[in-house]
Amino acid sequence: MKRRSLLTWLGLGWISSLIPVAIAACSPDKSKTTSVQGSPTTSANSPNAEGFYTIGTVAQLDNLGQIQTTVATDKVVVIRDPANPNALFAVNPSCTHRGCTVAWSKAEKQFACPCHGSDFAPDGKVLSKPANKSLKTYQVKIAGDMVLVKAT
Repeated sequence: MKRRSLLTWLGLGWISSLIPVAIAACSPDKSKTTSVQGSPTTSANSPNAEGFYTIGTVAQLDNLGQIQTTVATDKVVVIRDPANPNALFAVNPSCTHRGCTVAWSKAEKQFACPCHGSDFAPDGKVLSKPANKSLKTYQVKIAGDMVLVKAT
């Protein structure tokens, strides 16, 4: 075998061995998803007659700035609308780009994806790409001193 042929085969082998690494680097890392900071994860109980789940109290929301929970089988984060403190938003915190868990930043008034840099408005709409789709949203309301979310 000629030296040039040997080097060609070695080069092709080396490049081929890097393909799985490149694929893994571009895949979402489920172990690196971040939870919403300062918010304990809870699990919602059974729905009421209207289909709303009680996910926490208004006091919890105000103290933590957000409530993170699971409603039915969906992850949900509830925050107050920065523009109107009497209104609430409930979104699924899974980034629509690659599935990483977005984190709410009260200071920046947006959700930020730690994996690829997408940003979302409080109502889940895309502010910056690479995500093209808004976060999934849910109906949310306050009844008495409880925060309720409807799974759809």
